[in-house]
Amino acid sequence: MLSSSKRRLLTALLQARRWPFQPSRDMRLVQFQAPHLVGPHLGLESENGGGLINLNTFDPTLPKTMTEFLEQGETTLSVARRALAAQLPVLPRAEVTFLAPVTRPDKVVCVGMNYVDHCKEQNVPVPKEPIIFSKFGSSIVGPYDEIVLPPESQEVDWEVELAVVIGKTGKHIKATDAMAHVAGFTVAHDVSARDWQMGRNGKQWLLGKTFDTFCPLGPALVTKDSVADPHNLKICCRVNGEVVQSSSTKHMVFGIEALIAWVSR
Repeated sequence: MLSSSKRRLLTALLQARRWPFQPSRDMRLVQFQAPHLVGPHLGLESENGGGLINLNTFDPTLPKTMTEFLEQGETTLSVARRALAAQLPVLPRAEVTFLAPVTRPDKVVCVGMNYVDHCKEQNVPVPKEPIIFSKFGSSIVGPYDEIVLPPESQEVDWEVELAVVIGKTGKHIKATDAMAHVAGFTVAHDVSARDWQMGRNGKQWLLGKTFDTFCPLGPALVTKDSVADPHNLKICCRVNGEVVQSSSTKHMVFGIEALIAWVSR
C-alpha cells in the first residue's frame, strides 16, 4: 500500500500478455497522438511493444476513435486486418503518446475480489457471487500517464485487472452467448483510495475507486480472435518501474462468460 502526506505523482506501467510470450501479428488496436498529427488517431501495434501503423493514414475514411471503430464492427475490423497484412511502415513507439484504447465508455463495470490468490492475500473468503462496483469514465487515463495521489487520501493502492471491452450491447445474456458481445481485451489498473473505500461514504466503494486518474487503461485493445484463452493470461503491474503484482487470469473466481451473464441481468 502507498501512503503520502502530500500530493505525489506515480507512473503505472501495465502489462498483460500471452504466456509464454511470442511475437505475433495479432490485432492490437490503440488510440494515440503524435506531434505531427491533429487530434487522436487509431493505430495498430506491429507487435507487442512494437511501433504503430496509423490506420487513419491507411484508410482516411476510418473513424478516429475506438468507440466509433468498434460500433462499425466487421466493416472496420476488416480494414485493420488488411493494414496489418500489408506490412506498412510503422511510427516509432517513442514518437507517439498512447491514449487509453477506450475513452468515455457508457459504463465501467468492475468486479471485486475476483482472484483466488488476491482473496488469500487479503485474508478474506472467496465470494459466493460476483461483487460488482463501478468507476466513473472520467477516471480513465492512458497506460503511461501519471497517477495523481489526491491530497484527500493517505492510502492509495494499486491493483491490476484484465479489462473486457464490450462491443455489442445486450441484456439477460446467456453465458454460452457472452463472447459474441466481446470486442476484445485490454489491461486496467484499478487504483483505489482505501481510506475512502473502506472507512468513509458509508463504506460504499464508489468514491474511493473513482478519483481522477484512478483507471489507467491499455496500451492495446487485443481483439478476441487474437486471444486463444483469456483465462490463461499472465497479468502483472509495475508501479514506478517495480513489479508489485504478478499473477494469471486462471486464478479468477468467476470467468468472463459468467460475469457478462451476471452483469447483463
